[in-house]
Amino acid sequence: MTLYTNHSCPYAHRAHIALKELGLSCDEVFIDLEKPREPWYLEVNPRGLVPSLVLHNSPLATPPHDTVTLTESAIVAQFLADLYPSHLLPASNSPEGALRRARIAFFTDTYDSKVAPFLWKSLLADSEADKEARCVEWAAALKKEIEPLLSDAKPFFGGSEKITMAEVIIAPFILRADAYVRHGLLPASLGKELDSLPNFSRWAQAITKAESVLEIWEEDITMKQSKSKLAQMQEKKAKEALLKRVGGT
Repeated sequence: MTLYTNHSCPYAHRAHIALKELGLSCDEVFIDLEKPREPWYLEVNPRGLVPSLVLHNSPLATPPHDTVTLTESAIVAQFLADLYPSHLLPASNSPEGALRRARIAFFTDTYDSKVAPFLWKSLLADSEADKEARCVEWAAALKKEIEPLLSDAKPFFGGSEKITMAEVIIAPFILRADAYVRHGLLPASLGKELDSLPNFSRWAQAITKAESVLEIWEEDITMKQSKSKLAQMQEKKAKEALLKRVGGT
């Protein structure tokens, strides 16, 4: 297997966690996300995103023993977990397994659709007051949507003592949120908000200490790149607002 990746990308991070938890190894090809994609990589993944997982000489290919390419992080992680049954995700050929998979899917969908948008809004806020307000909204969404779903975490989702697919999908973003606070990209007050959520706090602490989550984590490099990217996005946003005002006059 070859994984086309970038260690700073939270989406690519999902594939790395799944591979580590499954005890799998693969070759890595680093894709520089700061530059336009090379034509050769667009042949691997026309969308130009990471991760991309390529299976070489695979009997799954058509014709057999050719290559199979998988893209999109959640799909890559799901494929690996389905191909190698483990603690990440039970097989779906039993009522219990099907139900557990459904609950994990509901949890990850809830975070992505009901909670995550507030965090991104906070990072892109124009003022500190706006950042604070968006962080309060994020914490409130966590309290309403996520805190009840972690009532039986031990310490991971659904009473598991090992990382599940729920953590594979969400952990990269929780790890980064924690770092954003410590590096000043999010208000320090967010930490107090999250401390008031005992289920979430215990779960998040377990995530940020997990070996598979930390294996490729390069905090200083990732935070430096995050600051640069956010500055570029803020500059673009300011220019668009100025052009809009000028056009309006």
